[in-house]
Amino acid sequence: MSVLFVSGIDTDIGKTYATGLLAKALTQQGLNVITQKLVQTGVSINPNTGEMNIADDIITHRQLMDIPLQPCDLDFTTCAHRYKKPASPHLATKLSGETLDPDMITKATKRLQSEYELVLLEGAGGLLVPITENLLILDYIAEQGYPVILVTSGRLGSINHTLLSLEAIKSRGLTVHSVIYNHIHDDAEQTDAEIANSTIDFLQTYLAHNYPKAHWLQIPYLKDNLVGNIEALPENFF
Repeated sequence: MSVLFVSGIDTDIGKTYATGLLAKALTQQGLNVITQKLVQTGVSINPNTGEMNIADDIITHRQLMDIPLQPCDLDFTTCAHRYKKPASPHLATKLSGETLDPDMITKATKRLQSEYELVLLEGAGGLLVPITENLLILDYIAEQGYPVILVTSGRLGSINHTLLSLEAIKSRGLTVHSVIYNHIHDDAEQTDAEIANSTIDFLQTYLAHNYPKAHWLQIPYLKDNLVGNIEALPENFF
């Protein structure tokens, strides 16, 4: 279990915050951890070199971990596939005229595994996002056999999206390692507190009955800053 795949029930659910904060918490426990991004779209171009910049999510991971960019970030090992168009990876790739090579991602992960005790590999959007015309993210995870960390929230519709995601993971014979409840939407404009609290209660009960070995974690509402910590991790988390 030297690789954990971090996915979410939808886009903009806070996978990047969850990945970075989890890496920080595990590092504080003495584990040698690195994060990786499967593919990043909407990446800006460096005006001086004309080349694609480092993936935004990797930069956020390092800020959350309170460490500088690493050599494996600077040589793009942690995110080789980066595209300008902020769209589904299969479309962004097509528009770029490039070809996304899943084997390149796998080889990069293996390089990171040789140097770190744990790789947290963050996906893009939800589980059924296509990364090529013929390959969904869930297809890729299933081929690798990675345990899955699923990020959810309390916005209306999250219960349905969470249960569908859990069913999809189970259907491929994969392990649900953890569910992280992200308070990212806990401002008055986006989330009804009564709905959010009910969602937490329901999902915790559902996990206990159907996925008793899965961990339940929560991360705070960070708003516009990157100050925060994931709640205390259980001793057997990794």
